[in-house]
Amino acid sequence: MPRDIPVGNGRLLVCFDQNYAIRDLYFPHVGQENHVGGGYCRTGVWVDGKFSWIDENWRRELSYKTDTLVTEVSLYHKDFGLLLVCHDVVDFHEDLYIRQITIENMQSQKREVRLFFHHDFNIYGNSIGDTAAYDPQTQAVVHYKAARYFLAGGSAPGSNGLEGFAVGQKGMAGKEGTYRDAEDGLLSGNSVAQGSVDSVISLSVRVKGQDKGTVFYWIAAGRSWDEVRRLDGLVKTKGPEALMKRTADYWHLWVQKETPRLDLLPTGVGRMYRRSLLVLRTQLDRDGGITAANDSDVIQFNRDTYSYIWPRDGALVANALDLAGYLILSQRFYRFMADRLEPDGYFHHKYNPDGTVASSWHPWYLNGKAQLPIQEDETALVLWALWNHFVLYRDIEFIKPLYKPLIKTAADFMCRYRDLETGLPDASYDLWEERRGILSFTVGTVFGGLTAASLFCTLFGETERAEKYQQAAAQIRDAASAHLWQSDLNRFCRMVYRDEMGALKVDTGHDASLWGLYAFGMYSATDERIRATFSALRDRLWIQTPVGGMARYEDDDYYRVSRDVPGNPWFTCTLWLADYLVGSAQTQTDLDEAIDLMTWVTDHALPSGVLAEQVHPFSGAPLSVSPLTWSHATFVTLTQRVLRRMGQMKTCPECGASLLLRKDGEDWISKLYGKTCDAIHGMCQVE
Repeated sequence: MPRDIPVGNGRLLVCFDQNYAIRDLYFPHVGQENHVGGGYCRTGVWVDGKFSWIDENWRRELSYKTDTLVTEVSLYHKDFGLLLVCHDVVDFHEDLYIRQITIENMQSQKREVRLFFHHDFNIYGNSIGDTAAYDPQTQAVVHYKAARYFLAGGSAPGSNGLEGFAVGQKGMAGKEGTYRDAEDGLLSGNSVAQGSVDSVISLSVRVKGQDKGTVFYWIAAGRSWDEVRRLDGLVKTKGPEALMKRTADYWHLWVQKETPRLDLLPTGVGRMYRRSLLVLRTQLDRDGGITAANDSDVIQFNRDTYSYIWPRDGALVANALDLAGYLILSQRFYRFMADRLEPDGYFHHKYNPDGTVASSWHPWYLNGKAQLPIQEDETALVLWALWNHFVLYRDIEFIKPLYKPLIKTAADFMCRYRDLETGLPDASYDLWEERRGILSFTVGTVFGGLTAASLFCTLFGETERAEKYQQAAAQIRDAASAHLWQSDLNRFCRMVYRDEMGALKVDTGHDASLWGLYAFGMYSATDERIRATFSALRDRLWIQTPVGGMARYEDDDYYRVSRDVPGNPWFTCTLWLADYLVGSAQTQTDLDEAIDLMTWVTDHALPSGVLAEQVHPFSGAPLSVSPLTWSHATFVTLTQRVLRRMGQMKTCPECGASLLLRKDGEDWISKLYGKTCDAIHGMCQVE
C-alpha cells in the first residue's frame, strides 16, 4: 500500500498508508532508524457500543492543506454517523508529531466517542528489548530502547490526560498485540511491558447531536526520558493548536518565498509545483542527505528499501532545489557528498543518511576480474549540479573549499576512467542498476561533469587543467558520435559493452534514459540525431492504454503487471519526454505539448499530490514506492524550464531581453505597448 501525506522536519519523518495508519516513523535521520518499519500504528473509534479501526469500511480522503505540510484527512463512517476531520503536522522546529481530530456527530442525540491510538514500535528497526511504560508524571505512555524514546500523549475537553491506556506484548506466545484490548472500548490499564511490545491510549469526548468536538494526540521523539517529557510539557504549555499554526505558517512562507510565473501554467501544474517542493522537503535529512524514498513496503520486494542517498538522485534533486531558490538545502547536499568522495575520485553506489556506505548488489569481483562497483554517472552529476548551482548563486566562498577535494579529484578520476579503444568512459553500472557497460546516459553525464570541472578550473585560473578536462569532454563527445550513434537504426543505442572475449558489442534497446545524451550539454535537443532518437522512443515506449505515460525501456520487468505493454509508465520518464519537447520547442504550440504531459502527471498523482515511482498501465494506481523524490524533483525542474523557455520566446524587440514578468507584474504584452526598452527592463525578468 503506497505511502501518502508524509510530514517531517528533517529529523522526524512520519509516513501514512491509504488507511491513515502510521506505517513508517524515522528518527533522528530521515530514512534511517525506522521505528515502525512497516508495522501498523492504527486509529480506532468506539461509539454506541460499536468499535472499528480506520480501514476500508471508512470513506477516506487524504490530502494536505494548501501550500503547507499540514495534512487534511476526512474519515466518514455511515453506520457510525461520524465524520472525523484530522490534521497532522511534525513541528518545523521540535521533534513533535501532533494530530488534531475534529469529530462531527451527525446524529441528533448526544454521544460519547472514544478514540484509540495504537503504537506498534520496533525501536531501532527491531522488536528485541523494547520497553513500554505508563508515565504518571506526564500521564502518557513511553516506548524506549537505549537512546530512543517515544512518548504518546493526548488531550480532550474536560480531561487532564488520557481516558485509558494499556501496554503489553505482541507477536510472541500467541499474543497478537495490545491493540486487541481496545476492541471492546475499554483498556486494561496494564502499565509496563518489555520485549516485543505495543501500546494503546484512548481519549474520550462527549459530542452533542449535530455538533463537533475536538481532541489532540501527539508523539514526542527524543534521546532520553527527560527530553520527551520536555516536549510533552511544551505541547501542554503552548497548546497543540499554537504549535500546529506556527508550523502551517512556516511551511506556507517557505513554499511561497519565490514567485515564479505559475499563473502562466494550468492551475493543476502550478499547484503540483508547490506540492512537489513541500514533499521534497520531507525527504531531506537535516545533515544533507537526500533520500530517494521512504516507503518500507518495498522491503517485501527485495528485502531492502529506497531510504538511501544515491548521488545521482540527490544531484538531480539538488539541481531542482537550486532552480527553485533553495540554495541552503542544496549546499547541505554538496557538502555531504564532498565528505563521501573516495580518495581515487568516485562515489559508491549509495549511502545511508548518516553518511556511511549503504548496501549494494554491485560486485567488486566478477568473472574472475576485479572491477569498480560504481555507477559513474553519480560522480559526474554531482559536479554538473554543483556548477549549475554556482551559475545561479555565485557563492564562491562556498565553492572554494570544495574545489580541490571534490571537483578536481572527481574530474581527474573521470579523465582516467576511460575505455582505451573507444575513448568513452569505462564500463560501469547503469542508472537502473541492472546492466554494466558504457551507457549513453552515463556518457552524457560524464561529458557534463568534465565540462563543469573545466569551467570551475577556468574560474580559479587553472587554464591548463581546464583545457585538459575540456579536451577529455570533447573526445568523449566525438567517441559517442562514433560508437553510440547507430546510423543503420537512425538513433542512438542504449549502450555498448564488451563480451567475455573483449569484443565491443551494441545494446540497441529503446531506453528513456537516452534523455541524458542532451540533458547535460553533450548534444542539443534540436540535433537531428536526438530528434530521431526521441521519435523512436516515443513510438516504442509510450503506453498504448487509456492511462498512457512512458515506460523506462522495452520489456521492463520491475513491478511488471502485463506483457501487453513495454513496462509500467514512470513519472520521471514521461517528464523526460516533456523536457525534450521543451528543449526542442520553437513555438508556444510546441511548449503546449510538453505542458500537456505535465498535466498527465498531475492527473495521475494521488489526490494529495504525492507522486509514486510508477503507475499501473491499466488502472493508473500507484506502483512501487511513494513518494519518489526523483519524480517530484523532475516536475520542479521541468516547470522551471518551461517558464524559462516561455521567457526566451517572449523577448524585447529592441534588445532581446526576456519579457516574462514575475507574478506581481501585469501581462507582458500590456506592459510592452507605449514603453521604451529601458522602461521595460525596469519591470521584466532579464535572463
